[in-house]
Amino acid sequence: MIHWDQQRVVVTGGAGFLGSHVVDALRQRGAAEIIAPARQEYDLRYHEAILDLLNEARPTLIIHLAASVGGIGANRAHPAEFFYDNLMMGVQLLHESWRAGVAKFVAIGTVCAYPKYTPIPFREEELWNGYPEETNAPYGLAKKMLLVQSQAYRQQYGYNSIFLLPVNLYGPGDSFDLESSHVIPALIRKCLEAEQRGDESIVAWGDGSPTREFLYVADAAEGIVMAAERYDDSEPVNLGSGREISIRELLTTIAHHTGFSGQIVWDTTKPNGQPRRALNTDRAYERFGFRAGTDFDEGLRRTIEWYRQTLAEAQPADSLSSR
Repeated sequence: MIHWDQQRVVVTGGAGFLGSHVVDALRQRGAAEIIAPARQEYDLRYHEAILDLLNEARPTLIIHLAASVGGIGANRAHPAEFFYDNLMMGVQLLHESWRAGVAKFVAIGTVCAYPKYTPIPFREEELWNGYPEETNAPYGLAKKMLLVQSQAYRQQYGYNSIFLLPVNLYGPGDSFDLESSHVIPALIRKCLEAEQRGDESIVAWGDGSPTREFLYVADAAEGIVMAAERYDDSEPVNLGSGREISIRELLTTIAHHTGFSGQIVWDTTKPNGQPRRALNTDRAYERFGFRAGTDFDEGLRRTIEWYRQTLAEAQPADSLSSR
């Protein structure tokens, strides 16, 4: 069990969507010092930057959240960048953390590491039983190498590193950039903008049949901090909510919450992505007691309200009404 009042914690990506919630969870636990390095100061793709960070921060614990991420469109447009950036950040940081004597390393993987056709619900034992879905395979495989490294370093060096697999996240603070955002913020933005303009329809990718599981970002942060505190094994652990929903049902729900009542047009020339995605979360509960606590509809309402407020603060009221 970790004593937080004795910990110097580096949270890479700590200023980002998930990272800011992890930092909040650490503060609530009374962590002695929390360092959230900015990319402008420490670009973790480069070895020298990693050495500088470790020498200057001297952490006892690292939670590695920093990643180059995006939705299907971004993954299709930048597969090489997603592979290289994520691989370089993770592999070098874990290696140098071991060399520097950092007591524990928490590696954050991705549900995209699972094979394209994985039996539902995804169990951790299925991770190596096939190739990931093609549109995000380079990203998924780059992150998956942290699991290989974690297990190898524990086997050879006895190094205490753990590997967590969060499902798709959502919540306040997410990116709503249509070029790079994930499905929930992208659909929220599409619906809100269409409703404000009075559009009769919106276009969504694929046919709506794929299913996804979503985890509220504050719940994900709680699960990560609980694992850092209580879990000391390199076997991978899923972090999820246990609820599977189709993209079609998801969009209908978002349209309802945003007030969009127009037609939904499905563009079947665009990819669906992985056919189904839902996790078995028994291991997280058994190993460190984590279960998600936020109702999905409530989480969606909070996310939509946050985005509405962000728009209101960014633009004058007369500008919003004329869009």
